[in-house]
Amino acid sequence: MSRRERQVMDILFRLGSASAEEVRCELPDPPSYSAVRALLSTLKEKGLVNYTKQSRHFVYKPTVPEKRAKRNALSQLLATFFEGKPENLVASLLDPKEQNLSQEEIDRIRLLIEQNPQS
Repeated sequence: MSRRERQVMDILFRLGSASAEEVRCELPDPPSYSAVRALLSTLKEKGLVNYTKQSRHFVYKPTVPEKRAKRNALSQLLATFFEGKPENLVASLLDPKEQNLSQEEIDRIRLLIEQNPQS
């Protein structure tokens, strides 16, 4: 998903459902109404949203739960940039040359790993 598509999905997850104009009003630096309609149309083609007609408006709603959408986005990120390997992602996060994580964040990651051992 593009940055704008993710923003639209975040809005729909937060609101539950919304018209194109409601989505547009929630977007930072909002594009034109027709651009928002195009984004929603693309998301519909991707199977991520559906709509119902209420009065003269189309009301859009996510078709997938937020957790599953996040998992799919993460899988796509892993496949695209990290050879599909979670350990490559974590290694990148912990790379001392590019490390933007605080010691507290690293400790929280370690704790999560310890709490979720694989069988």
